[in-house]
Amino acid sequence: MSEPAAEIGLIGLGVMGQNLALNIADHGFPIAVYNRTPARTDAFAGSEEARGLPVTGHAELGSFIAGLSRPRAMILMVKAGEATDQQIDALVPLLEADDLIIDGGNAHYYDTIRRDAALSAKGLRFLGTGVSGGEEGARNGPSIMIGGAADAAQRVDPIFKAIAAQVDSRPCAAHLGPDGAGHFVKMMHNGIEYADMQLIAETYALMQHVLGLDYPAMQAAFAEWHRGDLDSYLIEITADILGKTDAETGLPMVEVILDRAGQKGTGGWAVQAAIEYGAPAATIAEAVAARGLSALKAEREHAAAKLPAGGVGRDHGVSLEALRDALLAAKVCAYAQGFAAMAAASEAHHWDLDFGTIAAIWRGGCIIRARFLDRIVDAYAADPKLPNLLVDPYFVDLLAKAQPGWRAVVAAAAMRGVPVPALSSALAYFDSYRSARLPANLLQAQRDYFGAHTYERVDKPGTFHTDWAKL
Repeated sequence: MSEPAAEIGLIGLGVMGQNLALNIADHGFPIAVYNRTPARTDAFAGSEEARGLPVTGHAELGSFIAGLSRPRAMILMVKAGEATDQQIDALVPLLEADDLIIDGGNAHYYDTIRRDAALSAKGLRFLGTGVSGGEEGARNGPSIMIGGAADAAQRVDPIFKAIAAQVDSRPCAAHLGPDGAGHFVKMMHNGIEYADMQLIAETYALMQHVLGLDYPAMQAAFAEWHRGDLDSYLIEITADILGKTDAETGLPMVEVILDRAGQKGTGGWAVQAAIEYGAPAATIAEAVAARGLSALKAEREHAAAKLPAGGVGRDHGVSLEALRDALLAAKVCAYAQGFAAMAAASEAHHWDLDFGTIAAIWRGGCIIRARFLDRIVDAYAADPKLPNLLVDPYFVDLLAKAQPGWRAVVAAAAMRGVPVPALSSALAYFDSYRSARLPANLLQAQRDYFGAHTYERVDKPGTFHTDWAKL
């Protein structure tokens, strides 16, 4: 007797794929799975976790396709880039009109736009879908950002809303717009994540090198902050990490970890996109650059012996409260940059992104889930066309209260020689955004001087050029 047709399929049984498949099956949706290595498919389908669940493994792609109910829907959880294209190319000859391919990987949104157009021309459907939350989220409830045609998204809406994280009885899954919208939002989520992590790391460094706190005191501070406005997944795990001890050495666990950070590229993509759409994202950019600098371990060790810090003293009057205020205010700026970049891209691509919905589905499942996101939901509910989060009344008040501590922290870091590129760039972003007049007038004069690029005047309309040598 043949197996009943599966409601959905999944290709790619890495850690994320396996956990997502189990999540889908747990919610009662029969799922067919396939991996290019049959042994992995067999091992997963026969595993203790999959036993008793409606999971059917397939050793051949043709069998996998035949095992899906029509019109077929399948999720790709394979490596972004060429591997995704190869998998799609292998699928296309086996599919029929209106079959649906869902790319659940970290694809670049331009690849998603291209794939959507190419598959639509063949009569097939395509969704570029960001899945955030790592392996834990995939298994227990991720945040899901869907891009593509609305009717295609509607077909898998019951599945995605069932398996997503739930906050206030609302699923953290939503269709956000056409073609590349979902993957763009996921990319900017990752950019904000880079900034958030770097800001926390810099705060940890300041606790050590400016306040002189030991690990129990740092752990207690982050645990306390997690109970307040900074309540978030990243603050929670930071408190947990700082309380851990290495079994081999007895040292705090963080002390035995090499200070060389890895990255998978999505943060850099976010910075490139922000630049492309003219939306400054300096704090995200500094977070990406900081990971790059961390990779230069041998060079940094050599430079440490050659270049004196020049910092003076330890006590600069900075308190834990000031550090908390600086972290919270800089976090606001990082989010403001990310949402401004999404707004610029939305306008350029006619996506009509709903930023309140984006903030709402980030409240659970994803890495940057935080209480703070409720305030962003409120901000866009009050003004869907809000030009920047910094001018929302709640954030105006928050930033006003945080400024004294924030400025003191950045100044103390500079005096002590502690690098805080994200904290300081966020402050510079804030000061630039609130400045009615910037020194760009001199930049325009320089551009006109050496390249005749022209300039505008403050006293009359039009563009002008000056023969500077004759003035």
